[in-house]
Amino acid sequence: MAETRVPGSRRRLWLRLGVGALVLVAGLEGGRRYLLAQLPPAREVFSFNRPGTLTFVSTDGVVLQKIGPATRDKVTLKSLPPLVVKAFLAAEDRRFYDHWGVDLVGILRATVTNATTRQVSQGASTITQQLARIVFLDQEQTLLRKAREALMAHKLEQELTKDQILEAYLNLVYLGSGAYGVADAAWAYFSKTPEQLTLPEMAMIAGLPPAPTLYSPLVNPNYALERRNIVLARMLDAGFITEVQARQARLQPLGLKPGDAKYVDSLAPYFTNYVRQVLPRILTPDQLEMGGLVLQTTLNYRWQQAAEQALTASLYGDLQGALTSVDPHSGAIRTMVGGRDFASSQFNRATQAQRQPGSTFKAFIYTAAIASGMTPDTVYVDAPVSFGGYAPQNFGRSFSGPLTLTRAMTNSVNVISVKLINDVGIDNVITLARRMGIRSDLARYYPLALGASDVNLLEITSAYGTLANAGVHWTPHPVARIVDHHGRVVYQDRQIEPIKALDPDSAALVLSMMQNVVREGTGVAAALPDRPVAGKTGTSEKARDLWFIGIIPQLVTGVWLGYDDFTPTGGGSYQSAEVWYRFMSQILKDLPPQPFPKLPDLQKRKPYLKAQPIRSGDLGGIDQGTYSYNYGRGTPSGATDQRLSLGRVSARKDSSPVQQESGLESGGYSYPSEPRDPASSNGGAGGASTPTPAPSTEVRQPPVSGAPMAEPTAPPAEPQAPAPLTAPAPAAPAPPVVEPTAPRAQ
Repeated sequence: MAETRVPGSRRRLWLRLGVGALVLVAGLEGGRRYLLAQLPPAREVFSFNRPGTLTFVSTDGVVLQKIGPATRDKVTLKSLPPLVVKAFLAAEDRRFYDHWGVDLVGILRATVTNATTRQVSQGASTITQQLARIVFLDQEQTLLRKAREALMAHKLEQELTKDQILEAYLNLVYLGSGAYGVADAAWAYFSKTPEQLTLPEMAMIAGLPPAPTLYSPLVNPNYALERRNIVLARMLDAGFITEVQARQARLQPLGLKPGDAKYVDSLAPYFTNYVRQVLPRILTPDQLEMGGLVLQTTLNYRWQQAAEQALTASLYGDLQGALTSVDPHSGAIRTMVGGRDFASSQFNRATQAQRQPGSTFKAFIYTAAIASGMTPDTVYVDAPVSFGGYAPQNFGRSFSGPLTLTRAMTNSVNVISVKLINDVGIDNVITLARRMGIRSDLARYYPLALGASDVNLLEITSAYGTLANAGVHWTPHPVARIVDHHGRVVYQDRQIEPIKALDPDSAALVLSMMQNVVREGTGVAAALPDRPVAGKTGTSEKARDLWFIGIIPQLVTGVWLGYDDFTPTGGGSYQSAEVWYRFMSQILKDLPPQPFPKLPDLQKRKPYLKAQPIRSGDLGGIDQGTYSYNYGRGTPSGATDQRLSLGRVSARKDSSPVQQESGLESGGYSYPSEPRDPASSNGGAGGASTPTPAPSTEVRQPPVSGAPMAEPTAPPAEPQAPAPLTAPAPAAPAPPVVEPTAPRAQ
């Protein structure tokens, strides 16, 4: 039999066709791999947050609040009742565990069914395709989007397990009436958890994805009932339930019991509102509009609860209060309570209320004095003094003679504070206070020594933290990190830069003096049994404001008590110290005892700043006899605005409502635009201008002797002997008796 031969030309043709086919297949495969490589990572489904949402999370993992269209509760696949999962599989993707992301059999079946019924009665998108659309794509109905959806579904199937895909879908799918995910829907429609759902309730929820608004039982109960019964029929057809179960379920009414949305109300409303005010400073408008952000805040929720309990337990009548805590080593805000009840008053008294700090401001006077070269053992004479007609008085209008600075601070002696600000220089004090964290305007006059310029609680608490951090100040901030819906970090607090405000030696010495305030001075109510505490009390005129700022090495916490309308409290700063003690007692187990820094060698110290003693005329002609001070800046709407002069009430009284200030503006903290040298914005020794209080427009009166800031010592009566430092100091020359250098009338 003759052999059949293929001509050479035909062999070459088939060879070329074969090679061409291989090239085509390789090209298609290469193209597929290339397109898949251009798609986002499949694991982004685990960090996905729906655009437009803000989720606030505490440091201890508690969801404080969710704003916008959000998946409130997430569940694991293992925690769901099996029938819930089967209901969704029957309704949306019966062959889910058999296909590779796109169900060709399902597409063919849907095509035939829709052609037969001449309507779109069945869809062909798999659960994997729906998840790809939810997380990575939009709802645009184009062939290109469908092609990308199929490719993304294939990528999800390649990189994730079936159970991971199904779990993500059940947590993210929109189910109408603002509900995202099975747990949301169970609560929104039935006030139940998924584990508590009945079979007809499961079927109703599983029937919602194709048209969640149309099928929502809160919108169209008849459509919802019809759709539920279709899902029950599909579950029966798939063998997931029996005929008896299906028949009994179809007879049940919808049985709706809508529940309130979860996480809408904040667990720490004063704090989360403050965070929302800060966000425009650290994110772009586009980022905020897009949303889908998880905010890892700095707040410790367990501590926040302790703070709220400690504060509210001390409030009576209409008395208000505020408490805030700051980590001095990072500036992280750990607690923030802005009032007794957010529902009745959203005014944040920790950030918006501008109040006279009283003797708590003396910490900056003594810090400036120590930084200028003085020591805690430097002696000043507590005796009558007048500066251009301004004659400060002590509480009780008595004088104690020579006192060390430690003893003067312990007893909160007014006269010595004014002498110190005269000798160190008001500009030095203002510059240092601003470097330490005070952002409010500080008036350039002698009563500043007694706390006559108002501040807010957050800034003065943060400024005290500078002492606990060896003289380095961190801007207080409420957000540690922000992650977008792709899992990318778009902000973190490492972008904040610290400011060196003071040398470590001066900070350590001032802390030692403030420890004596708590051991045996006006702050004894704050003493803790197992560790050292440094702090300072403050009381404004007629006890309108009661303050205590307390420090342990890991945390600084400030407390303020007072009435919004500036009514005298009739109390004392020991009440604020007691609030501080109650709060700290509840969180000490999280903060093991630590020592304060060791004291420096006094003989080797060098001044950190140069004293600028005030002489006649140095205050630019500002009248020293009568000062007007405006109560009412930073008060809730409707509070009384009273214009007071030092030592007496002036004739002018204005009871018009005061406009609330923004928490950010009154707090004075800006994030990206924060100047690295805060002294440049409000005076200082470098010659920058400083704001000065306007001269009084009232009828001239003789100078009034009397201190507007009365700071009583806590009972019992204070010993008058100089107190030792917390650690033995190296031998030093005998302390000099220092008197103010400016001329004065005694």
